[in-house]
Amino acid sequence: MDRLKAYLIAFVLIILGIAAGIVYEWGWTMLLRVILTLGFLGVTLMLLFFTGLTLYAESWKYGIVLAIFTAISGYGLYLSATWQNLQVVGGIIVFFIAILAFGIWYISEPDLSLADRFRSAEKLERMGKYKAAARKYEKAGNYSKAAEMYEKLGWMESAAWAYEKAGKYERAAEIYEELYEKEKDTYYLKEAHEYWKKAGNMERAAKALERYAEEEPWFWEDVAKLYEELGNEEKAREAWEKALEYYQKEAQEEGVFWEDVGNIARKLGREELAREAYQKFLEYCLKEAEEDPMWWKHVAEAYEYLGEREKAEEARKKYEEYRAKIMKTNEETSKFPEEKEEG
Repeated sequence: MDRLKAYLIAFVLIILGIAAGIVYEWGWTMLLRVILTLGFLGVTLMLLFFTGLTLYAESWKYGIVLAIFTAISGYGLYLSATWQNLQVVGGIIVFFIAILAFGIWYISEPDLSLADRFRSAEKLERMGKYKAAARKYEKAGNYSKAAEMYEKLGWMESAAWAYEKAGKYERAAEIYEELYEKEKDTYYLKEAHEYWKKAGNMERAAKALERYAEEEPWFWEDVAKLYEELGNEEKAREAWEKALEYYQKEAQEEGVFWEDVGNIARKLGREELAREAYQKFLEYCLKEAEEDPMWWKHVAEAYEYLGEREKAEEARKKYEEYRAKIMKTNEETSKFPEEKEEG
């Protein structure tokens, strides 16, 4: 048992002990009196704090409301402490419960006016209050109608979200493509791709991702794989060629990408380029392994690519030795002092 749990149990036991002592000495009435007094004291102090904070912020309207609530709670505290007018105390408790319930209900629909809360979504739609109608349709689970309201408002991202909730992924994808045409933000193409996939329209998903890759070229590999799944070898090869071009540029700055160059070149049947890329990847990994032995794993992979199995096995052994050493060190450092002493 941890300390926090032990402290909590001890605290609860102390409270129960005090309560039992009060009942034993003065009866249940005194216990109720103490509970009510402490309860009203806590509420009064909390309301007093927020009243002062609100008035300090010069929010006079809310400050006055909170001040009234503080006075009511303070009166409840006085009556509880002096144990008189218990019917009034009960009324104050009911009043605060009602206020709390009303507050939760009001916050649940913050965008609606008090009158609109009692109108149906259909009536709000007829009145041209599309925002309020959308909220009502959402609450009723009618996301298709909510999406229509958002479209009338011109809130297209909210409409796409609502169409997604309604399971109308095609319309959501179309909206994101329309947003891309308007905003020229590639984020919308990525979203369109995802929604076309959800809709099961992989052709449109591939086209959206292809347009996305034209501006974010590290996605050409994903485009190629998607076209492969569709059986479109011509489009897949075009995408692989563009992915190869991208990785060749990246490899000039960061040598780790030579592995991707080699893999794609081999896939395209360009063995000479693949071997050249793997050789450069090997050189990069050997250099990194001098600083970080973890790289022996990638050195082994590079030798495998080049068909040098003996060297690959030697590199793999170095990696396994390093890994075993790290695991042993971790086991030793994870032991508690008592365990080490016993050993």
